[in-house]
Amino acid sequence: MKLKTIVLVFTLCATPSVMATDEKSTEEEGVVANKLYFTPVPVIGYNPANGTIYGVGASASYYFGDPKTTKVSNLLAGLAKTSLGQSIFLFKSTAFTANNDWALLGDWRYLDTSQPTYGLGTGPDSSRLVTSGQDIEFDDDIFSGTYDETQMMAYKYFRFYETVLKRINGDWYVGLGYGLDKFTDIEDNLLDLTSDEKVITSHYSYSELNGFESTEYTLSGLSLNVMLDSRDNAINPSKGQYALATYKYNPEFLGSDKDSSTLWLEYRKFHNFTPGKKYPDVLAFWAYGSFVTSGEVPYMTLPATGYDQYARSGTGYVQGRFRGQDYAYVGVEYRKHLTTLWGVPVGGVVQVNASTASATGPNDVSLGEYIKPGYGLGFRFMLDKKTGTNVGIDFGRGADGASALYVRLNENF
Repeated sequence: MKLKTIVLVFTLCATPSVMATDEKSTEEEGVVANKLYFTPVPVIGYNPANGTIYGVGASASYYFGDPKTTKVSNLLAGLAKTSLGQSIFLFKSTAFTANNDWALLGDWRYLDTSQPTYGLGTGPDSSRLVTSGQDIEFDDDIFSGTYDETQMMAYKYFRFYETVLKRINGDWYVGLGYGLDKFTDIEDNLLDLTSDEKVITSHYSYSELNGFESTEYTLSGLSLNVMLDSRDNAINPSKGQYALATYKYNPEFLGSDKDSSTLWLEYRKFHNFTPGKKYPDVLAFWAYGSFVTSGEVPYMTLPATGYDQYARSGTGYVQGRFRGQDYAYVGVEYRKHLTTLWGVPVGGVVQVNASTASATGPNDVSLGEYIKPGYGLGFRFMLDKKTGTNVGIDFGRGADGASALYVRLNENF
């Protein structure tokens, strides 16, 4: 399947603006407590699913304690419309109390949007639609075989995630959270149940097989979280590591359509090749896995490409390109300072990545059985030397002719 897409986005795909400071950096750059650092940015973009995207966004940062001992708190907001009449609202926050004793993480979204889907798993039959005789009874004249086009879906999506973590020792945190994903007004554009030759989409067949409504569903649950964060700067890290483990239980009594549980495991590592330099060369490693550990979750909440918190995984592919009951991702980047133009530090990035997704049922693909690679290169332009905030321009390619161009705020991870 060949896919070419262009994505040019500021703000909406931004990574969290959280900076762990030290005495040297705060003194050199003049960062102080009790001062609001506010940066308005445009939202400009285009992709085939949304058309032209336009809007406004802002990033605001604040220290609730001494910058020498307290990480910066940040909120990121964006409001956009598209030429196809869609609406996008994002509000994401990361706050640290004085001396980093508590961390509060928020992720709120409302989208009236559309997205292509491609079935489950990373195997050659990931877009195979359900046929008669495959664990579900449909009429004999439905579409069967591998479908060579995307399965476009339109929907409204509300997301509310809040997590509170307490520092227990050094850079380790433990806490509880609540997460709500609600999809309504789902339109499965390829689905056709009325014509003589019916077409059954991956979304519809999965929903029917697992007992979900195909037009709306809810996933609501409580999470237990363990986090490690020793990065020197989470906006633009040059050293340290980050790890997150989240177990989420989604019971019916909290509003979920069915009981289920999920597990998220993530690890990042950063190595500085040029210690002592103001703009270092860095090797960055990122790996995560997302798993459905019990029960079933709705189709659009299944683990998928770009379903990390800030939609950065899977360079070279559109969000949701690979989806399954389990999903694993690995990415490696080399970030090098190139030069300074008109006072603006300029850097370059080379990266490779790989994705794999499982699928139970008709496709029956195991995690790791098929791996889809991606690679890319790009440039970085540092907008704010105090926080290390970059604007990045990346071009990526993937398997089966997939390609993408991105313009976005901050590093990929």
